[in-house]
Amino acid sequence: MTTVSPRVILDTAFEDGSRFMATWRGLTSQASLFYLAVTPQVAPAESIGDAQLRALWPLNLPGFHRIVLDDGRVTLDLLVGVAEDVLPEIEARVDQIYLRAGLAPMLARQLARLAQPEAELLAEAPDEAMKLALRKQGFVEQPVPAENQSGMASAGYRALYQSRKPRRTAPPMPAVRQAIVIGAGIAGASASHRLCAAGWQVTLIERHGAPGQEASGNVAGIFMPLLSKDDNIPTRLTRAAFLFGLREWQRLGGVGQVFEGASCGVLQLARDAGHAQVQQDVVATWNYPQQYVRWLDAPAASALLGGPTPHGGWLFGQGGWARPASLCAALLAACGSRLQQRFHRAALRLERHGENWQVFDASGALLAEAPTVILANGAGAVDIAQAAQLPLARLRGQVTHLAQELGPRLSLAVCREAYVTPPNQGVICAGATYSSDDDRELRTSCQQENLARLAEIIPGEAVAALAATAPLAGRVGFRCAAPDRLPLVGPLPDYSSGGRFERLRDMPVHAGLYSLLGYASRGIIWSTLMAELLVSQLEQRPMPLEATLVDALVPGRFLLKQRRRAMPAEGE
Repeated sequence: MTTVSPRVILDTAFEDGSRFMATWRGLTSQASLFYLAVTPQVAPAESIGDAQLRALWPLNLPGFHRIVLDDGRVTLDLLVGVAEDVLPEIEARVDQIYLRAGLAPMLARQLARLAQPEAELLAEAPDEAMKLALRKQGFVEQPVPAENQSGMASAGYRALYQSRKPRRTAPPMPAVRQAIVIGAGIAGASASHRLCAAGWQVTLIERHGAPGQEASGNVAGIFMPLLSKDDNIPTRLTRAAFLFGLREWQRLGGVGQVFEGASCGVLQLARDAGHAQVQQDVVATWNYPQQYVRWLDAPAASALLGGPTPHGGWLFGQGGWARPASLCAALLAACGSRLQQRFHRAALRLERHGENWQVFDASGALLAEAPTVILANGAGAVDIAQAAQLPLARLRGQVTHLAQELGPRLSLAVCREAYVTPPNQGVICAGATYSSDDDRELRTSCQQENLARLAEIIPGEAVAALAATAPLAGRVGFRCAAPDRLPLVGPLPDYSSGGRFERLRDMPVHAGLYSLLGYASRGIIWSTLMAELLVSQLEQRPMPLEATLVDALVPGRFLLKQRRRAMPAEGE
């Protein structure tokens, strides 16, 4: 199957988006577009004229916001921040650049890094310092066409990138767009969905008889962002994933429509007075839109909760709960004929034969063959030799199930040291515990732990009495987590290779072998964007995340640290 590479445009003068809309409307039926728009802040949604775009328009929050439009043919990346900070974080190969006036000449180097050979640069009114900087970086000034179609305020400057400086070679595009995905939980289902949407043929292998039977098998899980005062990497990653997931679920058909769940809001209660002050400070520091998060004092939180709570908390109005297996089923149903599903098949051995990977079960039977394999089977990945040395932990979690008539009556999800959901099919979920053993049986001690934490969240005699009266009921699942609690997304490192290396880009990897692992307790939140990131890597599309975040997720980061520690000190 042959494909036409999408046109990639970088617009540092985005303003009202009119140029993007004109470019979108001018696409031919077979063309596709990635439009990277640098903007200091997100414009109000009501200023967006197109109904499809307005429905998916993000809140005014920092970071990269990917918006998929026109059934995947058009992608708008809103890159929020000042150009000096944003441009170094972009990973893309750009065909056309719109340059706004007033950018610092030092940014010419970043523009050259992003430009494809013969990429066109159009500028409103560059000063002589910027023109000189562009020439030094390999941009050659060209005549401006008489009928300028750029949409710039003026057609004063046009240049082509014609530098002969050595450039890092791009990895080859997949000659055959066929992939095997191992694992049909939320990671594998999301990967299958994004791959099929990009035109790949996918074979999904799952040892159980249906999707979402392991860590994704809980009755309900909550989705909400993560906040911190320093806006650290986990916070930024979770924010981007949460917001992208909401947009993509909307395109899929909506929470509570095509899969079980509700965008009912999540109330994260403060642990104590000190934590309440931290929560207030975070909201004040970052000035988040109220639709994203609001600080509620104790009276307001108590009124929402329907009972007293002493310290208040964060209200995430766009948060809620979802049944992961239901979401998995919806994602796989949307894949259509490009997906083949093979259940009751356990993939345990991979062998490379020529350009293909072959996947075998425990008996040696060949299950599937393709150039690309994606491990999305959680902690089970370490049972496969090529992934055996990944530092993945298998964490046991027990969730308590309460009959609806026994538990608290909530209209939204609530969390603190634990979480509790509104009822789904007559069941309220409370949990979950953390331990490192492999016991799949329900334990009374874990139920007592869950109910004790529930009583701290929802005070009152009725909830406190559940510890003695509630029957033992629930579910045990096993989360897959890395030491830094971040996902492992990208090419799988080759632990068997020797040699020294000091950079992630020099990491030896298995050709055609990738991972989507380590989602821990955030699989619902992370899965959609992590799949989009991996497909972007496979397709050599612009990355949907800042380069700093992409690097933080590289599966070989632990091997790099290991090799660095093993290097002799200078002079030895």
